[in-house]
Amino acid sequence: MRIFFILGVIASLLTVKIKAQSSSQNNLMQVKIASGILEGINESGIYTFKGIPYAKPPIGGLRWKEPQPVTPWEGVRKADAFGPRAMQRYIYSDMNFRSNGVSEDCLYLNVWTPAKSANDHLPVLVYFYGGGFMAGDGSEPRYDGESISRKGIVAITVNYRLGIFGFFAHPDLTKESPHHASGNYGLMDQAAALQWIQRNISAFGGDPKKITIAGESAGSYSVSALMASPLSRHIIAGAIGESGSLLAKRSTVSLAEAEQTGAKFANNVGATSLAALRALPADQLLEATAKPGQGDFPVDVDGYFFQKAPAIIYAAGEQAHVPLLVGWNSEESNYQAILGQQDPTKENYINAVKKEMGKNAAEVLKVYNPGNDETVKQVATDLASALFISFGTWKWSDMQSATGSKPVYRYYYAHPRPTLRAEKGNIASEPDAEGAVHSSEIEYAMGNLPTNRVYDWQPEDYKISQIMQAFFANFVKTGNPNGLGVPTWPAVKSGEPAEVMHIDVNTKAEKETHRDRYLTLDKILMK
Repeated sequence: MRIFFILGVIASLLTVKIKAQSSSQNNLMQVKIASGILEGINESGIYTFKGIPYAKPPIGGLRWKEPQPVTPWEGVRKADAFGPRAMQRYIYSDMNFRSNGVSEDCLYLNVWTPAKSANDHLPVLVYFYGGGFMAGDGSEPRYDGESISRKGIVAITVNYRLGIFGFFAHPDLTKESPHHASGNYGLMDQAAALQWIQRNISAFGGDPKKITIAGESAGSYSVSALMASPLSRHIIAGAIGESGSLLAKRSTVSLAEAEQTGAKFANNVGATSLAALRALPADQLLEATAKPGQGDFPVDVDGYFFQKAPAIIYAAGEQAHVPLLVGWNSEESNYQAILGQQDPTKENYINAVKKEMGKNAAEVLKVYNPGNDETVKQVATDLASALFISFGTWKWSDMQSATGSKPVYRYYYAHPRPTLRAEKGNIASEPDAEGAVHSSEIEYAMGNLPTNRVYDWQPEDYKISQIMQAFFANFVKTGNPNGLGVPTWPAVKSGEPAEVMHIDVNTKAEKETHRDRYLTLDKILMK
């Protein structure tokens, strides 16, 4: 990373400028950055630069090494197409890619800018995709930066390594590392991308001092991580987290645990050395992770990206002291995650919680207590959602409000998606979903409903999207979601029931009603 810093100093001495080419036929634009000249495209007033390399391809001997500075190029490099997405299997049916296939050579980012010159100094939004650190890509239409860019913001999506390529730890990797660390390569990619953006974003009309990072699910985990890491926390001016953080119990493992997982995997694929592991074709490695028990490569406390566990860093107030906008959805998980295929009766629910929570069941049942059979579905959904992801998100907002010294704004997204669009004369509802499911808010927040033709969007959906995107845009610009035309959103007060922005057809701030649930889970889950 020191090399990145040195290059940053050099880059700051370079003259960077943004200029439109005279060719009216192609309507192109060129920018000069530290590594060379890029040529993007004017798309209806928003200039797009796609597939920009921010580091060397992590292939061959660079597999499982921290990202290295990009090699400068001669002449003009076209930036008119998304680069390859990170190596991944097809896991999630809601992912739709515009990228050029999959490859280990995946460290690219994409820029959408409304700037007319390098002197515009516009705020910057950097969005990290979700997908469980196993899948996802910056080319997905739901993350597209054009709509938010039209709000006067430079928008960026970033590709980073996934799965075994992004989070594989091994004792021999730790030994060869100058930092005596291994794993977390995907997070290092994100940090390297932020360093690249800080050095180069002025060329695109962005302000390097006004970089807000955002993400959903694994992207939200990433935002909580980047705020805690010494490699990135000094770059960040604001943060947005949608459903997820690394502050829940067991969100990270020790380096030793991660090394054991990696050593077991290497043994299973018959690789007796790092050279043998690096010689294995990427496709073969990827397919090996599909076998039962072979695909889990967790984030670890490696001593480099994380010098301590994230929860300890936040408790000590050592994370980035920046405004945070954070929240979760009403149905992050389904009641069946608690009840399985049993009928949703109070008796079945109580027995299921006893089985799930063991000796802590009595405490949990005090606060997740359905009054009758009719309320079981909702209470079980709330508990399942908390255990999956909303508790960790609450913990992040609670700790940041206590130790972060800057405002925290919490939301609760509750609007269910509409029915599916008609296919061959039929319209079907989303199976078993009565609330806002995991990831369903993304298109609303980024103003990208028209990019998703699966759902039959109604006027109320566009109204919600307009309000939610305005909250996001205001926050990116000022560190505060409040502004003209949106409901007033109070900041969280540490240690008190929060004023939470309930985002739905009737969006408004309301006092949280179930803080006792999260305090109970905090006592149980964070032991």
